[in-house]
Amino acid sequence: MSPEVEVETLEVSAYTVPTDSPESDGTLEWDSTTMVLVEVSGGGERGLGYTYGDVSVGNFVGSKLKGVAEGSDAMNPPAVWKEMHSAIRNAGRPGVGAMAISAVDIALWDLKAKLLGLPLADVLPRFHERVPVYGSGGFTSYTLERLQEQLGGWASEGIPRVKMKVGRKPEEDPERVRAAREAIGDGVELLVDANGAYSRKQALYWAGWFAGEGITYLEEPVSSEDREGMRMLRDHGPAGLAIAAGEYEWTLPQLFDLAGCVDILQADVTRCGGITSLLRADGICKGYQIPFSAHCAPAVSAHACCAMETLLHLEYFHDHVRIERMLFEGALEPAGGYLRPDPSRPGLGLELRRSEAEKYAA
Repeated sequence: MSPEVEVETLEVSAYTVPTDSPESDGTLEWDSTTMVLVEVSGGGERGLGYTYGDVSVGNFVGSKLKGVAEGSDAMNPPAVWKEMHSAIRNAGRPGVGAMAISAVDIALWDLKAKLLGLPLADVLPRFHERVPVYGSGGFTSYTLERLQEQLGGWASEGIPRVKMKVGRKPEEDPERVRAAREAIGDGVELLVDANGAYSRKQALYWAGWFAGEGITYLEEPVSSEDREGMRMLRDHGPAGLAIAAGEYEWTLPQLFDLAGCVDILQADVTRCGGITSLLRADGICKGYQIPFSAHCAPAVSAHACCAMETLLHLEYFHDHVRIERMLFEGALEPAGGYLRPDPSRPGLGLELRRSEAEKYAA
């Protein structure tokens, strides 16, 4: 048994990074992304974790979770995870509360792995040596030229699957989808994400159209809050087109409920409660006999996903890839369509580029 190591300090910061161009999907527009960073120290090491949300997440960490984490056993992140959930019972667990717990939980796991001198993937119950990825972007705000450049670029780098956004102006999507196919070729899998933009009957129509174009994956055709609509699309949509959702689920009970409505369950390690929760989502998928697809934050997700037996792939999301490369030393690069945790770097293998990060301090 490893000796107890006390978590001595917890520090929070936030960084808002402008996008490289205006971005939109089927239901939202944005021009920046905020990373809320948590750093914990103990035993001469420092662990980091983060989430993507509003700066208020950092305030929540400071007011409700800092006192729970400090003085806790750094070698036992799940016990701290449990205490954090108890501490926020009356403050609110979904949304900001879940993102705050996620950031702290990831930081504690990173610290534990660094104290052990091992990559985090080797501290977790590892199933995989590497994680398949898909390039994700293809925003509805892009010109056709930019869409082709981005998706075609991933294909030329050896990533065998890419995803684009649809649903903001459905009448434009046939041209956009065909331009994407022209750029990536027939040998690369094309995925689409509507971000809940369709009504049920719209979604059923477009599911048939997408399947006719050789698309194999439709994410959140209706809002994931519409469980009946999601289940209808799963059961009555065309064969060969998987229905996926889960990125907006905050708790394990929500993920369990949604798993009965989809072909592929998603979860986001920076939203669902961190690594401690994400590992349990694997059990949900195993019980339902469906695959799991990780949403975003590839620098963290690559390690966590190595421990998920039901893993299908990980979203290599343009915004998060760009931010992680800018703010961290040690961000992973895909090779042959996979991310492989670096065996020479303990923990997540990340170090904050403090001088660079300070330019974006929120």
